[in-house]
Amino acid sequence: MNKSILITGGAGFIGSNLALRLIKKGYNVTVLDNLSPQIHGDETQESPLYQSIKDKVNFIHGDVSLMEDWMKALIGQDAIIHLAAETGTGQSMYEIEKYVDVNVRGTALLLDYLANEKHQVKKVIVASSRAIYGEGKYYCTEHKFVYPADRNEELLSKGNFELRCPVCDRELELTGTDEESKIHPKSIYGITKQNQEQMVLVVCKSLGIPAVAFRYQNVYGPGQSLSNPYTGILSIFSTRILNNNPINIFEDGKESRDFVYIDDVVRATIIGLENEQANDEVYNVGSGVNTDVLTVANKLKELYNSNVDIKVTGNYRLGDIRHNYADLTRIKQLGFAPQVSFEEGIALFAGWVKTQAVQRDDYELSINEMRDKGLFK
Repeated sequence: MNKSILITGGAGFIGSNLALRLIKKGYNVTVLDNLSPQIHGDETQESPLYQSIKDKVNFIHGDVSLMEDWMKALIGQDAIIHLAAETGTGQSMYEIEKYVDVNVRGTALLLDYLANEKHQVKKVIVASSRAIYGEGKYYCTEHKFVYPADRNEELLSKGNFELRCPVCDRELELTGTDEESKIHPKSIYGITKQNQEQMVLVVCKSLGIPAVAFRYQNVYGPGQSLSNPYTGILSIFSTRILNNNPINIFEDGKESRDFVYIDDVVRATIIGLENEQANDEVYNVGSGVNTDVLTVANKLKELYNSNVDIKVTGNYRLGDIRHNYADLTRIKQLGFAPQVSFEEGIALFAGWVKTQAVQRDDYELSINEMRDKGLFK
C-alpha cells in the first residue's frame, strides 16, 4: 500500500474529505493548494475546508501552474491524486486562458516532472468529469443508441428543451452513460478535463506508472463551498434560499443530473488508489440515478422551511447539457456501489448548512457575467 500521498487541490471539497479519510487509514498526506478565494472566500485561512485539514497534513500553499511548487510537493511521494482544477462550467466559457492554464498546463507540468526528474511515484489518480461526455447517452427506437450534438438555440428560445434523435428527429429515451460513450464536451471546462484525463493516461502508461481516471458526476455534501457562485447547484440554491432570494430555474426545471454524495466519491477514489485492478482504466463515479433541478430546489426549500419563490423561467445557458447520469457497471466490478441515496444525502447536506454562517449571495453577479458575454438567454 502506498504510504505517502500528494493531493493537489487537497484543501477543496473533495480533496479535504479525501485527505481526512486517508489519514485515518494511516497514509502520510501532503496537500498542494492555492486556497482560491472563489472556493474559500475572502478570508482563505479561515475557510472551514482549510481548517478541517490544517495541522493534519503537510500543507504547501502553492499553484499547480508553477513548476517550483510541483517540485516542492513531489518530494518523497508514492502516489498523486490530482484534483486541482478550475471547475465552473459556465465560467470556463469566458475565462478560457485561466481554465486551460490551470487544468491543462498544470497537468502538463506534473507529467513533465514525472518524465524528466527522479521520483518515487508509483500511481497517479486524476479527477476527470462527466462534463467530457457532453450530452448523455440516449436510445432511439429506430437508430438504437445515439449521442445528440448541441441543442439548437432557435429551439431553445421556443422552449423546446428535450433532445431528439439526430438522425430521424424522434423523441429519445435517456439511458445511463457508460465509459465507452462518445466523448464530446460542450464547454471549455469539459475539454480541459478530457485533456487532463488523456494526458495522464497516455504519459503514465509510457512511463510505466499505473494511472486511474475517475469521471465524477455532480458531487455534493457537507463541506461544499457555500460562497462559490459558479459551481455546485445545491450550494448555490442553499445560499440563495438562506438570503431569502428567489430561485430562478432554467429551462423547464426538468433538466437532470447525477448527484453523488461526497462519502461515496471518497470511497470510490480510495478503491482506485488501492486496487491494482483499477490500473490504467477509466471509471464513472456517480449515484447511477438522475434527479431533476426542480426537485432539488423544492426539496431544499422544504428542508430549510423557507417560503422563497421558485420560478421556472425558461432561461437557458449556451453550452448547458440537458441530462446525464452514470452507468456504474464498470466501477461495480471493483466492489464499489453508492451507499447514500439522494434523499438521505440532501438531508445531511441541509443539516450541515444550517450550522454554517449565511454566505453572501453572488449568484446574480455570475449570471450577469454570462449575460454580458452573450451566453445567458
